[in-house]
Amino acid sequence: MEDEIRDRPGFVSRFFSSIELKYQYYLDSFTPHTTARWVVAVLFLMAFCARIFLIQGFYIVTYALFIYYLNMFLLFLTPSIDPALEFDDDDDGPVLPSRTSDEFRPFMRRLPEFKFWHSMMKSTLIGFVCTFFEVFDVPVFWPILVMYFIILFCLTMKRQIMHMIKYKYIPFTVGKPKRSGKEDTGKVVVG
Repeated sequence: MEDEIRDRPGFVSRFFSSIELKYQYYLDSFTPHTTARWVVAVLFLMAFCARIFLIQGFYIVTYALFIYYLNMFLLFLTPSIDPALEFDDDDDGPVLPSRTSDEFRPFMRRLPEFKFWHSMMKSTLIGFVCTFFEVFDVPVFWPILVMYFIILFCLTMKRQIMHMIKYKYIPFTVGKPKRSGKEDTGKVVVG
């Protein structure tokens, strides 16, 4: 009897387990609704920016949040197997198919779209909560932060675009691959 009581999880553990299950259930139900998820994310980000604009502060929190967004965006654009790490500079390395007879391989991201959205929502929520605590309102000249971010964005995107050109990949799959060969007309041939 005493062993059964010790093996049973406590009230706090059961409470957090049930919350975690409900959270995962709602995440799973949101997964197929890509457009709706991103609309909510953009609205939430706009609410955060409106709060920053209205209270005229928390520029360090905003700067850190947008640097985190940039980092996630770069991971989203990067292939899961980076050709730069696997091949030398003198070797061309693997490239995407250029002819219809080549094998079709879809682009696999280092950071999948759903995890990108989920991390963006969590980080925006954390940034929003930080705006309610004065300790995070560090006085700073905000135009300097904006210039730093613009310069950092331009330099990192230039490097990413050069990487995409060098290894000949496009981070977005456009359409469904077409099969080569004779087209099926749907006519039944009786022979």
